[in-house]
Parts: sequence; C-alpha cells; structure tokens
Amino acid sequence: MPDRPTISAILITRDERDNIADCLAALSFCDEIVVVDSGSADGTPDIAREHGAKVSIEADWQGYGVQKQRALDRAGSDWVLAVDADERIPEALRDEILVAVAAAGFAGYRIKRLNWFLGRPLRHGGWYPDPVLRLARRDAARYKPAIVHETLLVDGRVGDLEAPMEHLSYRTIDDVLAKMRRYALASAEARRRDGAAGGLGSALLRAKFTFLKTYFLQLGLLDGGRGLVAAIARSQETFWRYLAAGWEDKQ
Repeated sequence: MPDRPTISAILITRDERDNIADCLAALSFCDEIVVVDSGSADGTPDIAREHGAKVSIEADWQGYGVQKQRALDRAGSDWVLAVDADERIPEALRDEILVAVAAAGFAGYRIKRLNWFLGRPLRHGGWYPDPVLRLARRDAARYKPAIVHETLLVDGRVGDLEAPMEHLSYRTIDDVLAKMRRYALASAEARRRDGAAGGLGSALLRAKFTFLKTYFLQLGLLDGGRGLVAAIARSQETFWRYLAAGWEDKQ
C-alpha cells in the first residue's frame, strides 16, 4: 500500500484508439484506472485493458454526466482524478497532484488546461487557463447528470493547482467540425429539455457576441490565425446550438 492517499483515474471513452494509450501511460502514477466505454468499435477497451485499466461497457448513452458518474461509482481509491482520453498529465502536474492528495484542507482541486488547437497551444480567447474541477476526494464527489459539459460537484473546499494538463482536442479541421457539431447538437438537446428559448434571432445575436468576446475582448487575436479560426468555430457552435434548440418549435 502506498504511504499516501490512493488515487483512481476515471475516464469515459468511445472510439479513442488514437488517444487512449498515451493518455493511460501518463496516468501510471495512479493506483487504479477506471474506464467506462460506451460501445467503441475500434478496439479502445482492449487497448485500455492492455494498459492495466479496469474496463466496463455501458452502451446505453444517457449523457456525459451520467456516464462520468458511472466511472466515479466504480472507483475504489481515496481520491479520483477525472481525465478525458485527449488529455495528458505532464510530470509537473503529476508531482503536484501527489502533494495535493497528501495535504489536508481541500476536498477538491481545479486543474488548468492548456488547449491545443490545430497543432499549437492557445493562450488567449478564453482557451487558457480554462480551469476545470478534476481532482476530488471520492467520498465528497458526484456528477451533475448533464447531457453535455458535465460538472463535477464537490462537498467541501476547492483549491487550485498551478501546473496545467495538456488538452489535445482539436488536432485537425475534421476534429474541429466534428466536435463543434457534436457539442452544438448535444447542448441544443439539453436546452430543449430545460425549456430554454432558441431560434434564428437568438442564434445570430449570440453567435456575434461569442465571436466579439472571444476574438477581441479575450484577445484571441493574439493567437494569430489559429486564434481567428478558434473564434469562428466557437461562434458557429453557438449559432447552431441556439438555432437547433428553437428551430423545431417553429416548423
């Protein structure tokens, strides 16, 4: 047994063959790795098992929040570290995590993310430091059952770690378009379920505001051409999210 509180890394996956091995290799300091797969067709579960992960298949997709809670429920350590397959834990962050779980006073920690976009990290436009609550005592943590953009809820004080994780989400234009579409439609479904308004007018206004905020107010322009493309992508995602949320009501 380690002379510190134990850590379970938890992940949810689907068709992450190109990401999962490198992700799990960076989690070797954890005492266990729990993977909940939603029905991959590319061998992701087998690769995860080869890297020592405890894998279960839950193909009845009910949203990111529900799936992450399933992974949390399977964790057996004192602390949980929630990561995505396209995220990496560098050595500096690993060392900080090990110190954090051994210290007293906090029930959870936010971790900065350095988001990579088309081959380079973005440091402006709202893309950094992008803190996310990912490390928590298992007995104090639960997930809000959201369809998309799941939220880890922690009972107790939350601190901040300094070293960032790397997020390799948007490697190609295909990645940008596919994820923009997926997030927009999932968010639109969540808005419809909540009875939130949408439609063409709202979509146009919010998309315009998103671009102006991201590119100018949050200085995305300092990231050069990638900053412009990133601002356009976020604006388009916003447009389709609000349009899809209200369009069917007008047919």
